[in-house]
Amino acid sequence: MKRILSVMFAVALAALLCAGCSEEQFAARTFEGEASAVVLELENTAVELAPSADGQVRIEYFESEKRSLSVALDGDTLTVTSDTAGVSLGALPEVAYRTVKVYLPAGLASLTLTTTGERVALSDISAGEIMLDVNGGDISFERLEVGALGVTVKNGNVAGSLLGGWDDFSISCTVKKGESNLPERKEGGEKSLSVDCNNGDVDIELLPQ
Repeated sequence: MKRILSVMFAVALAALLCAGCSEEQFAARTFEGEASAVVLELENTAVELAPSADGQVRIEYFESEKRSLSVALDGDTLTVTSDTAGVSLGALPEVAYRTVKVYLPAGLASLTLTTTGERVALSDISAGEIMLDVNGGDISFERLEVGALGVTVKNGNVAGSLLGGWDDFSISCTVKKGESNLPERKEGGEKSLSVDCNNGDVDIELLPQ
């Protein structure tokens, strides 16, 4: 009898986890506006960042009745946060519906991004300061042009390239349970690169201009 009850409980739990997943309908959404600072505070979301073609900040994402983004523009700062209030325990939707695409103008003052469970990819972004914090996903970037780059990642790898030579950057790198091609510390340089990686590898290339 106990075994039968256990099986029945497992079946009921599986049904609960899947209930409504197939019925969840997503619609594409877009935000456009001007901002010099962008803050992304997300959960279980993959993020792709690329240059804007018209100098505007453009956000492309999907939302449903259960899952959406809160987008707020306060002065020159645009803040985007995950809004999953009231979402019950269940399977996550496909990653395509949990991917946010962000297009940023050149010369952004600052970009701050946190997310969990998925990857973050950046290409050809220029900003005064970029701060990335990812738990449970990889960070990759190509040809970033930054004054200061701070990367924190747990259970994920960091790989990418920065515009600037060895003498341009001061470097601080801490790696636990992984390998790195960067020194733990290097002084000098007008730009800064800081990496804190737990349970992952670091491979960052500097590209002299």
